[in-house]
Amino acid sequence: MPNYVTIASDKKKSTAFFLCLFLGWMGAHYFYVGRIGKGLLYLFTGGLFIIGWIVDLFKIANGSFRDNVGAPVRNSRG
Repeated sequence: MPNYVTIASDKKKSTAFFLCLFLGWMGAHYFYVGRIGKGLLYLFTGGLFIIGWIVDLFKIANGSFRDNVGAPVRNSRG
């Protein structure tokens, strides 16, 4: 049987979600996961005119939000 290893970020999904919920228009969730360029874009455009902010809330909630190396943010279990 092959052993499969899934790579997950060291950043927590719950932290990213609450940062996005309360400070998402400033890109705080992108700064948290190390995506500084996109964080600056959100900071200067108001969360991509609020539409990007809302999309990111759904991406974080369903698990498709990724950090700066492409790994998905991990669940807070454990």
